[in-house]
Amino acid sequence: MNIHQAIDQYLNFLRLEKGLSNNTLEAYATDLRLWLAFLTPKNSDKLYSHIEVESLKSHALTLYLIQRSREGAKATTLTRLVSSLKTFFSYCLAQGIIKDDIGKMLEQPKRLYKLPRYLSLAEVDALLSAPDTSKPQGLRDLAMLQLLYATGLRVSELVGLQVEQVYLNEGYLRVMGKGSKERVVPMGAAAVTALKSYLESGRLLLTKGKKTSVLFYSQKGGALTRQRFWGILKQYARQKKLRILPSPHVLRHSFATHLLENGADLRAVQMMLGHSDISSTQIYTHVSVKHLKEAHQKFHPRG
Repeated sequence: MNIHQAIDQYLNFLRLEKGLSNNTLEAYATDLRLWLAFLTPKNSDKLYSHIEVESLKSHALTLYLIQRSREGAKATTLTRLVSSLKTFFSYCLAQGIIKDDIGKMLEQPKRLYKLPRYLSLAEVDALLSAPDTSKPQGLRDLAMLQLLYATGLRVSELVGLQVEQVYLNEGYLRVMGKGSKERVVPMGAAAVTALKSYLESGRLLLTKGKKTSVLFYSQKGGALTRQRFWGILKQYARQKKLRILPSPHVLRHSFATHLLENGADLRAVQMMLGHSDISSTQIYTHVSVKHLKEAHQKFHPRG
């Protein structure tokens, strides 16, 4: 089987059998196609569509990773590339497309974990005070900001919310996360209040009476895109002159960090974030430990 056919078959497997999100599928596809571009001889218009997967050797992988490293790719990027290549060749082996798994020879680069950026409580308060709630868009924006900070949702989960996923009286959401895994996330009183105001006074004006299950509606019709929400967030951050221009993920980091700093259980935070592995959540414990050390040095007589 040639390499292009194998990749197409693999991506269909991830989509249909594994139920991966469109964003994750796009990342896998991009990684594999960039690798194919590397395999293409210089000054040649012909891609390696004639190459059989079985004929590839491990140097076709390692040379590519070396080049990406020389180009300045970060350890996190290289880690993802290694994962993409290894899982592709593992699939080919399981399907009988190849006899030897050349991907198993690849080693993960050492990952340099950086503490996630997050907002202080004062900065969160400033951000939440930015929307003009005399306008439908302001009610919508405040509800989205409150909800993102109160629940730690991914931005794709936020913009994809449907009205029927919201349980205002009970104070929680039912969220469909990565891998089509559903989880229940509490909202908190402030988010519930903002969401009620938006549903009662803002959403109908934005939808202009149109029947739709989309929770957060745009002025142009339909659901807001991730990119549009990011632009809204940056606009409010600039308005309030925050020290950083936060991405939606920074609010997710702020949610997790503030919970742990105030004594929340790590497993509970893991469940609310929708992490399948607690190791993904443990990055926030470094932030919490830093916070505790600062408090110890400031208040302990021998600090």
